[in-house]
Amino acid sequence: MTKRILIIDDDDGIRDIVAISLEALAGWEVLKADSGPAGVELARSAQPDGILLDVMMPGQDGMETLKQLQAQPETSAIATIFLTAKARSSEQKRLLDLGCVGLITKPFEVQKLVPQICELLGWLLP
Repeated sequence: MTKRILIIDDDDGIRDIVAISLEALAGWEVLKADSGPAGVELARSAQPDGILLDVMMPGQDGMETLKQLQAQPETSAIATIFLTAKARSSEQKRLLDLGCVGLITKPFEVQKLVPQICELLGWLLP
C-alpha cells in the first residue's frame, strides 16, 4: 500500500520540491497544503500516514497547527515531523517537547529526505 504524506508549508517551492522528491524517490503520494488551517482540514479528510509541517508560517504557525492536529480525534494519531530552519538545540528541544516525532532542518538534502522520514516514522525504506 502506498504511503501518503501531507506537507504543510507556505512556500510553494518547498512544497513542490518535497512532493517531486518523495513521489520520485519513494513512490509515495504527496498531499500539499499552503497554510495551517488548510493542512488541518486536509489531514482530517485525507488521513495521511505522516505530516511534514513547517514551523514558521504566517497567520497560524506550525506549533499552533500541531496543537490543532493533536486536539482532534481524526488527526491526533498522525505522526508529524517539523520542518524548521531553527538550528539551536534549545529551540529544537522546545519543538520536540510539543509532541512531534522529529525534526528535519532546512535547508535539507533532497536525497536524504526519504531516509530521514523513514527513520523518524519507523518505516522501511521503499
